[in-house]
Amino acid sequence: MSPIPPYVVEMRSLIGKREMWLPGITAIVVRGSGADTEVLLTLRADNGEWAPITGILDPGEEPAVGTAREAFEECGVEVTVDRLASVGVSPQITHTNGDLAVYLDLTFLCTWVSGEARVNDDENVDVRWWPTTALPPMADWLVERIDDVLADETAARFRT
Repeated sequence: MSPIPPYVVEMRSLIGKREMWLPGITAIVVRGSGADTEVLLTLRADNGEWAPITGILDPGEEPAVGTAREAFEECGVEVTVDRLASVGVSPQITHTNGDLAVYLDLTFLCTWVSGEARVNDDENVDVRWWPTTALPPMADWLVERIDDVLADETAARFRT
């Protein structure tokens, strides 16, 4: 499956590489509890960096449904989408093909239910569970999203 949704391909044919505003999700998938909590991260094929599961919502797709879909498509895991942890905006992203995008990011706490975590698409080259106390280097804005989930607050955080 192509990592670029058909509607984005169609829009790109009209606007070229100019910045697009897109609805995105970040799935912070956890398993375990307390000091044994682990987070599922992917090593991205496009930039060689570790990141949580991220994706673009399809037109009309409910955010929680899209979040669970992305977790399965990217990592082969079934999750429950437990709560919205934060709402924010990504920095401008320049994709490897030169396309520019900024994402309205909805970050969700997800709990692993089943499935052996694996590379399940062409967007990633590795998938691993990481202890929350020993996360690999990654972009600051993605670390913030993980922190939002691990804060274990009942209300979503809003970036200002």
